[in-house]
Amino acid sequence: MSEYLSRRRFVTSVLASPILVTRLAAAVQNVRSVTSPDKRIKFDLLLDKSRLLYRVTFKKSTVIEDSHPGIAVDGTDLCVDCEIGKAEQFQINERYPTRGVHSQAVNHCNGARFPLRHTQSGIGFTLVVHVFDDGIAFRFVVPGNGKSRVPDEVTGFTFPAGSIAWFHDLEGHYEGIPTRQKIDDLQIGAWAAPPVTVVLPGGVCYAAVTESGLVNYAGMALQADGKRGFNARLGHSHHVSYPFRLRYADDVERLKKPATIDGTITTPWRVVMIGADLNTLVNCDIVNHVVPPPDKTIFPAGIKTDWLKPGRAVWKYLDGGENTLEEVKSFSKLAGELGFEYQVVEGFWSRWSEAELREAVDFSRQHKVGLLLWKHSRDLRTPAQRKQFFALCRQAGVVGAKIDFFDHEAKETIDLYQTLLREAAENKLLLVFHGANKTAGEARTWPNEMTREGIYGLEHRRTEAWSSVNTVLPFTRMLAGHADYTPVHFGERRKETSWAHQIASAAIFTSPLLVYGAHPKNLLLNPAVDIIKSIPSTWDETLVLPMSEIGVMAAFARRHDSTWFVAIMNGPAPQTISLKPGFLGSGTYQGLLVRDQMDEPAAVRIEKQTVTRSSTLPIQLRPAGGFVARFSLEGLGK
Repeated sequence: MSEYLSRRRFVTSVLASPILVTRLAAAVQNVRSVTSPDKRIKFDLLLDKSRLLYRVTFKKSTVIEDSHPGIAVDGTDLCVDCEIGKAEQFQINERYPTRGVHSQAVNHCNGARFPLRHTQSGIGFTLVVHVFDDGIAFRFVVPGNGKSRVPDEVTGFTFPAGSIAWFHDLEGHYEGIPTRQKIDDLQIGAWAAPPVTVVLPGGVCYAAVTESGLVNYAGMALQADGKRGFNARLGHSHHVSYPFRLRYADDVERLKKPATIDGTITTPWRVVMIGADLNTLVNCDIVNHVVPPPDKTIFPAGIKTDWLKPGRAVWKYLDGGENTLEEVKSFSKLAGELGFEYQVVEGFWSRWSEAELREAVDFSRQHKVGLLLWKHSRDLRTPAQRKQFFALCRQAGVVGAKIDFFDHEAKETIDLYQTLLREAAENKLLLVFHGANKTAGEARTWPNEMTREGIYGLEHRRTEAWSSVNTVLPFTRMLAGHADYTPVHFGERRKETSWAHQIASAAIFTSPLLVYGAHPKNLLLNPAVDIIKSIPSTWDETLVLPMSEIGVMAAFARRHDSTWFVAIMNGPAPQTISLKPGFLGSGTYQGLLVRDQMDEPAAVRIEKQTVTRSSTLPIQLRPAGGFVARFSLEGLGK
């Protein structure tokens, strides 16, 4: 167990909890079980002819069928021909501040450390299991032996027949469109980029497989086994994406070699989120629970440290503008009029003198706007390159950087993320990652990571339709954490979606640094500018409304302070629904509503309406339409 968990393991008295780990009769295959605090989720560990297996159930229904949890070291699967010792039990019960979907996370789980021994080699190692009310996580720890060793992954996830999976392949690295596929029909060898979201048959529950605690290790993708399951695969064995082949052709063969690790081998956590509804999945915090909190010597107040400020940003890339110093100044002025806090400046800044950079920074600061500078990750590989760039940012008053083009999950790439986060934090700089992999808990440990891409967003020009993409992403990729989709566009790039749909995307796609795709002048000219200005980038509470369905509709109610927002992105089919805002508190709320113009997607209808929690609001949605509402408690303003 990592040091931070060791310190917390007795936070809650075991006397107040049920027996955490039970050994069943030997006739039942020597099964050991860990149950969630609410007793609905159970992780079973068993030996079948000395081969380690696990299964996961939710309310006694199978979520993960008997599957192999495995780690190979120097080519030997340690979980075949192994023995299990007496488990060490623990419970965690804590709250901590978080950022994005909600402002407080509750980490409550039962756990066990299972000592294991590979019989033939005599290698002792540990399987650590956490079982939460909304899923499970496990990892292996293999003590060091004074030598460099090569770990590999042999873990599987097998789902029940009739399950439906949503995922995309690795051809675009983590920028792919998740599609609906029957688990029974998956062909052996098909690649899947986590998170993979699974709908179990009979409406039993939803599940999502991903990883967390990705440090000093290669990233995990999944590959179908042709038997209703996925096998975990480390970065060296991944299908090499088109972006990587394009940018790093000389490195393709080199990165196929597995990475060595010195000392103790600690795998990332293998996470399975589980919930009876989409609301549970979206609010699941397991990815953050299992990683260390921020280092207080670097972040004295954690995510509340004064220089870590979430906010909204303008960006000159998707909606026109010149690559000039004057245009950057113009964008900052417009950002100030919107009340936005940041501007992301693309790579043309590198042609400026240091004096010109300072001019841009000082002008922007006058309008209360901070600048983040784009940089190619290739140019930050050495300590000298990073020192020079971060020193320039600090000395010029730049608040952060957008670092691009990683495109791989080899261990050396993962190590670079960690190095960049640490060295940027030492310089009090915010970071945005693009051309990136999925999030894996980095932003809890390093809260200067404000967002990252790893998502199929509005940058992609060739998309034929967006509504069938946008109604999937909140329940797939975004389950792993924040994502820089760069939402909102009112021009041709939005394709078939309506203006209301586009505005709703800003309130649904979670990103503590919320970078808008539209030119700021087009945001200011939009009839819905009032509500656009007021959409925050972080939330105190999120509710996924019951009408939500993957690929059909994403409907969220989200609270910031005392103000509630409702945002709906509709899929390809027209819909008429009724909204009952029972989530509102007592009292009367002033509602500002942005509706589809039914005969024109490039228009909105703005309404004001007084509502209470017992009101009913009919909502008519165009195909690919949307709806946004802000409910402010009467007497408190926005």
